[in-house]
Amino acid sequence: MFNASLLALVIVVALVAGIVVGFILKQMLTAKEIKSSKTLMARIAEEAKKEAETIKKEAILQSKENLLKMKAEFDSETKEKRGDFDAREKRIRSKEENLDKRIDGLAQKESSIEGRDKLITNKEAVIEERRRKLDAILEEQQEKLEKVAGMSSEEAKKILIQSMEADAKLDAAAIVRKIEDEAKLTADRKSQEIVAYAIQRYAGDVVAEKTVSAVNLPSEEMKGRIIGREGRNIRAIEAATGIDLIIDDTPEAVVLSSFDPIRREVARISLERLIQDGRIHPGRIEEIVKRVKVEVDQIIRETGEKASFDAGVHDIHPEIITLLGSLKYRTSYSQNVLQHSMDVSYLAGIMAAELKLNVKEARRAGLLHDIGKAVDHKIEGTHAAIGADYAKRFGENPRIVQAIATHHDDGRNNTLLGVLVQAADTLSAARPGARREMLETYVKRLEGLEKIAHSFNGVDKCFAIQAGREIRILVENEKISENDATMLCKDIIKKIESELTYPGQIKVTVIRETRVSDFAK
Repeated sequence: MFNASLLALVIVVALVAGIVVGFILKQMLTAKEIKSSKTLMARIAEEAKKEAETIKKEAILQSKENLLKMKAEFDSETKEKRGDFDAREKRIRSKEENLDKRIDGLAQKESSIEGRDKLITNKEAVIEERRRKLDAILEEQQEKLEKVAGMSSEEAKKILIQSMEADAKLDAAAIVRKIEDEAKLTADRKSQEIVAYAIQRYAGDVVAEKTVSAVNLPSEEMKGRIIGREGRNIRAIEAATGIDLIIDDTPEAVVLSSFDPIRREVARISLERLIQDGRIHPGRIEEIVKRVKVEVDQIIRETGEKASFDAGVHDIHPEIITLLGSLKYRTSYSQNVLQHSMDVSYLAGIMAAELKLNVKEARRAGLLHDIGKAVDHKIEGTHAAIGADYAKRFGENPRIVQAIATHHDDGRNNTLLGVLVQAADTLSAARPGARREMLETYVKRLEGLEKIAHSFNGVDKCFAIQAGREIRILVENEKISENDATMLCKDIIKKIESELTYPGQIKVTVIRETRVSDFAK
């Protein structure tokens, strides 16, 4: 029992000792853990401190690097700005120097200008003094001129102004007329080409046949037989034919005179047949004249028909055919009117074809435009009006009638067909040699132009060219200046306009030539 109690005691003691030992061990372990924790905490704190110091050092180094970098950038920027400032300072100094120089120059110029002002003031004073003297002299001369001329300066000014106004009006009128003429002539270049083309294509005879009014005799004895006993034969011839028979000192020829070309032709043929037959007495004369009248009427009809056929114009009234054929014996300025009408018909047709107009109408109007000349010696009025009246009476188209009536008008109220006929009529009459008077008029115009040019001083040579439409004048260089040449041209134009009669316009060219020559040595 004791052992058991002792064992229990031992066990209790052991348990207590175990518990104490366990507690002590636990306390020791706890103290050790606490100590190790403190050590760990100290180490962590140390490491944290070291890391903090490291971070601090790195932050200080980074800050220093940033500061150095900022300082370098600041220094660089400062240096750059300083360089800009230096450059600007240099430019400012340079500008200041330039300004100083300019100020010095302006000061010099100002001083020179002041000197010039003084000089100009002095010269103005001298000029003013001279002007006063000149004014006094001019007033004195003006008074003398007024005494000599017998009029005041105001009156002279009025006369001069009136003269200048008149000259200006004349010049303006001449310029206006020239512009109008040039506009008419150059309004359409195509018209010139058509006219030139028509002239080139038409190849009519240059000189038309002229109807003679003289009859040749085989001998002088025949004059007595034509006169007859107591003049009965010549009276019978004049009564039958309606012409005047002139027998004068012209050897072996008698002259037939009549305003009617057909009567003159009948008388000519009748007289020639009487001379050939030899039997000349009143009865025979009347017989021959009647027969010849029938033959001439037949010739007139055939001539008119042939002309209309050749011109390509058909369906013409017989009366108009007769008028057309009778133009064979009618002349105008030595130009045969029938041949002239044929020319106008061809030319009008050619120009109408170029303008894409009615060629048949143009030819018809051209052929009939002068039919009034067949009877204008019998009827009062112009041949254009007479011809238009006949054409209207015998059923011609109103356009044809209008073209016939207006082929000598100014063209302002004319039709295109009338203008074509007018142009063709002018072309036919203006061809070289078509009219005898053309050559004489042409030569006289040339002589008149050259005579007018030579009447002025300083003219060396002059040449009338372009069929009298232009005159070129060479003047002496020593006597005529450039301005004088201009005035000379105007003076010659005025004299030509006042003294000459001419169609269209005349171009006056004054040539003043200066020649300088030397030798290269």
